[in-house]
Amino acid sequence: MTAITDRTLARLQAVVECPELPDGRYMIVERIGAGGMGTVFRARDDLLGRDVALKVCAFGGQNLDALLAEARVLASLDHAGIVPVHDAGRLPDGRAFYVMSLVDGVTLAKRLPEIPELPDRLRLFDRLCDTISFAHARGVIHRDLTPSNVMVGPFGELRVLDWGLAARAGQPATAGGTSGYMAPEQMRGTTDPRVDVFSLGALLRDLVNTARRTSRHPAAPLTSIIARAVAVDPDARYPSAAALADDVRRYVDGRRVDAHEETAIERLNRLGRTYRTPLLLVGAYLVMRVLLLLWR
Repeated sequence: MTAITDRTLARLQAVVECPELPDGRYMIVERIGAGGMGTVFRARDDLLGRDVALKVCAFGGQNLDALLAEARVLASLDHAGIVPVHDAGRLPDGRAFYVMSLVDGVTLAKRLPEIPELPDRLRLFDRLCDTISFAHARGVIHRDLTPSNVMVGPFGELRVLDWGLAARAGQPATAGGTSGYMAPEQMRGTTDPRVDVFSLGALLRDLVNTARRTSRHPAAPLTSIIARAVAVDPDARYPSAAALADDVRRYVDGRRVDAHEETAIERLNRLGRTYRTPLLLVGAYLVMRVLLLLWR
């Protein structure tokens, strides 16, 4: 076996850190991230005069097809919550790459301390569910939703990142995901929308447990929503991300949520909170009528 010299290692390191790009259109500016599938660089698109994100797959034959598959998934999803793909190809060394919009912001995991109020977090969660519902409607399951794979921009814009484990619904896929956010059946390679529902439920649990609660609404219905979303049995979960989002909206609006069986007292309290102003007006009217009758 031929020994790898220090010079060869240095060359390989240089290629990884600053890959040679074809046709001179893109110029690497800096490395901005890395993962198991590849490395992401900030690059300059000289043709259109803009900065872009350029993802290059890691060395290894398996990653070549996986990265292009990820690019094709992203290219098929035209939504404000999903980073658009502009270009794809291969480097002179055979590795695949693709070019996407450069997203400014921080991950949801880092942004949460700046969003302490529960209502603000739930509004963000609603937009996340909308993005995933869009992908599901086009037959794509993300399969790796975590706070680190959601980007929040400086103006509150939300983008779902890292579609490397995404697969078409109903088609076989490799097992994998992130512990704590991965549905139990995902270890068997399941590609069902309910695996993303489980991940969304785990994300919702994070949002709720670390929030400063300023809502007048009780915690029990929201706890029931989370419990249904992360149920071990897929049939016990919400059937879709849209159904989960609908129940969260009902909670925010002060309506009865499907996941929670109200007691009579809870129902009266909820109606009292929901119709507080009309009830106060009616009460004031009745008091005035009584006072007028007594005065007469």
